[in-house]
Amino acid sequence: MDRFGLSIGVSPREPLRRVGELAEHIEARGFEALWVIDFQVGMKDVHAAMLLAALHTRTLRIGPGVTNLSTRHATVTANAITALDEVSDGRALLGLGAGWSAVLAAGGRPAKLAEIKEGVAQLRGLFGGESVRVGEQEVRLATARRQVPIYLAAAQPGMLRLAGETADGVILMGAAEPEFCEWQLGFINEGLERAGRKRSDLVIDLQVTMSIEDDPERALADVRAWATSQAATFVDWKQVPPSYERFRPEFEKAARGYHLVEHLSLHAEHEQSVSDEFTRLVAVAGDEEHCLGRLRELAGLGVDRMTFALLSGGRERRLAQMAERILPALKR
Repeated sequence: MDRFGLSIGVSPREPLRRVGELAEHIEARGFEALWVIDFQVGMKDVHAAMLLAALHTRTLRIGPGVTNLSTRHATVTANAITALDEVSDGRALLGLGAGWSAVLAAGGRPAKLAEIKEGVAQLRGLFGGESVRVGEQEVRLATARRQVPIYLAAAQPGMLRLAGETADGVILMGAAEPEFCEWQLGFINEGLERAGRKRSDLVIDLQVTMSIEDDPERALADVRAWATSQAATFVDWKQVPPSYERFRPEFEKAARGYHLVEHLSLHAEHEQSVSDEFTRLVAVAGDEEHCLGRLRELAGLGVDRMTFALLSGGRERRLAQMAERILPALKR
């Protein structure tokens, strides 16, 4: 494993200007991609953050991780990502999902698979400078410059198959656990086969939420809010890996108590909704030896890139820890 990325959100308490400096450090530490969370009511603007990151870097690939087709119209997204691609000299990525926190907080609903498939086709046409029907209107993007790679954020079977069929990449979400990931990879392969595509046609980017601390309880507390957000999304899944069925009561409890504006916050009141067992399973938390063991198992699944969520609270320390200790060990 020698390809790594980071995912960040810009909290309301964080000066937006710092994103450029942080992006410089991320690039210098050997990461190849930066995904910026798009959550318009809980974090600072994703497009401003991405442009700052682009202006302060030379090789880092940058994209929203992830945007959606509800709060962001396809033409608006295509134009904004094209601008990012221009400023970054061709380093833009587009992460697209069905929408959850950002959409629900705006009173919308997550997109259906057919809508996402149509949206991907529209975006490809817009990026290509073609005349595209969006709603009842034929439009052409005057600023089109190239086909920006489109990644689908996927966790459930239908979206995983769709990513295999149509996307340039997939942001693999859900749980950083081998059984769960293998279950997901099976659906991606079904999509590739259905479309007659090769495995090399798709970049699989596994997102991992991790905390490395000598005190295992402190590490667990670090990732619990994220684990709760996952449990809250799992409540509506019709299908999960068999060994996860026992957590259904936790999914329901997390969904009942979840506060969207506190999405991923380390100070969220809802974070006690899930058990230690579930948290340890879906996230990577513990001392360095434990975390490296978990990561090596995940790297052995054959994913192309591993992207880590850069948690708030001591970001520079966490970044140095990953770059100096974790990445070299995984590369060996």
